[in-house]
Amino acid sequence: MKLIRFGESGKEKTGIIIKDKKYDTSAFGEDYNETFFETDGLARLTNFIEDNMLVEVAEDVRLGSPLARPSKLICIGLNYVDHAKETNATPPTEPVIFMKATSAIVGPDDHITIPKNSKKTDWEVELAVVIGKKASYVSEADAMDYVAGYLLHNDVSEREFQIERGGTWDKGKGCDTFAPLGPFFATKDEITDPHQLRLWLKVNGQTMQDGNTSNFIFNIPQVVSYTSQFMTLLPGDIISTGTPAGVGLGMKPPVYLKAGDVIELGIDGLGEARQVVADYKG
Repeated sequence: MKLIRFGESGKEKTGIIIKDKKYDTSAFGEDYNETFFETDGLARLTNFIEDNMLVEVAEDVRLGSPLARPSKLICIGLNYVDHAKETNATPPTEPVIFMKATSAIVGPDDHITIPKNSKKTDWEVELAVVIGKKASYVSEADAMDYVAGYLLHNDVSEREFQIERGGTWDKGKGCDTFAPLGPFFATKDEITDPHQLRLWLKVNGQTMQDGNTSNFIFNIPQVVSYTSQFMTLLPGDIISTGTPAGVGLGMKPPVYLKAGDVIELGIDGLGEARQVVADYKG
C-alpha cells in the first residue's frame, strides 16, 4: 500500500496510490497519524478501500508529507562508512542519534528555504523508517515487527549551525523546510529488501550522491532496537537512517546550496522528489 496526503499546505487530505494513480481516501475520516497506526489503521483502510468507490485525484495536485506530523523525527548520523570518511569523521561504534524538529517537515516537492544567516546549507538523501506500534527496549530479532514501512527523506542540513555553533547537531538540522518527506509512504510489504535499495540525489542535474542501503554501518533492526533503548518509539514516529557519500560538506572545496538550485532525489521503490531552493524572506 502507498499512502499520500495531498492539497494545500496545512489542509492536506489523505489518499492512496493504486497502479500509479492517486485516489482520495478522506472519506475514511482519519489522518495518517499516531492514532491511525496505533489502531490498526492500515488494515482498516484496506477494508475501507475494498468497500468504497474512490475518486481519482488530479495528477498535478500538490503532495504534502505522506504522514501527519509524528511525535518524533529521529535521525542516525554517519551510518555509511563512505560518508563518515568524506566528512573526516571516525565511523561510529554505536549509532549516532540526533533529533530533527517536526516543524521542518514539508512535502516532497515543496521549496527548501535557506535559513536566515545561513552560509552552508547542504543535502542528504536518506531512507526513512516508519514505526508501526509502540516500541520500548525492543530486541534486534523482533525489531522489524515494529516497522510499518518506509519513506524518502532529504535530511537538509546547515553545516555551520550543525558543527560550528557550540555543539549539538540539532541546530543545523531542524530549520523550517529541512525535512521534505515522500512522495509516498510505502508499507513494509512493498519493499522486498530495505537493505538493497539504491538511493541517489542530483543538484542542478549533476549526480552528487549514488549509494545503496547495503552499505549501512548499522542496519534497520539494529537502529530500531538501539534507539528504543533510549526512548519510547510511538506509532508513526520516523527514523531516518543516514546518508551515503556525496554531500556538499565532503567536497573539495565544499559546495553548498544557493537560491534557484534544483534538487532531485529518489530511492528504489519509494519514488522521486524535486525541491527548488529559495532564500529566506522575513
